[in-house]
Amino acid sequence: MSTKHLIILLFLGFNFGVSQEVKFDENLAKSLGADDYGMKQYVFCILKTGSNTTATEKERNDYFKGHMENIQRLANEGKLAVAGPFMKNDKNYRGLFVFNVTTVEEAKALVESDPAVKGKIFEYELTPWYCSAALMKVNEIHQTIQKTKF
Repeated sequence: MSTKHLIILLFLGFNFGVSQEVKFDENLAKSLGADDYGMKQYVFCILKTGSNTTATEKERNDYFKGHMENIQRLANEGKLAVAGPFMKNDKNYRGLFVFNVTTVEEAKALVESDPAVKGKIFEYELTPWYCSAALMKVNEIHQTIQKTKF
């Protein structure tokens, strides 16, 4: 047997050994609001640097404390699938939210409940987004791997 044939057999063996049929879980799909593709609609939000450039350090700290509390509240209510900051960039992007709602109007009400948005520390853009319904499991999993709380 040639080296070429051996490599092909090893490749096929690894592929067959790794692949396992995953069973469809209808109850889980329904609980997450998944369609037949395992997907659902969300609203994606990009937070950008806002127009408030005169806030004191104490005011900024207060806005960010409220921002983090609001994130936790929305996550606990099941309205926020994912949130997180961007690393330093030249687009003034500060962070993102993925809201577990189907309309931009619903997401607008949620993002405007954020003290840092109210204080114009952040501005935002909203757009409908289609993604895996499994995204709704991120918060649950994150709690099991988060050693330090904000």
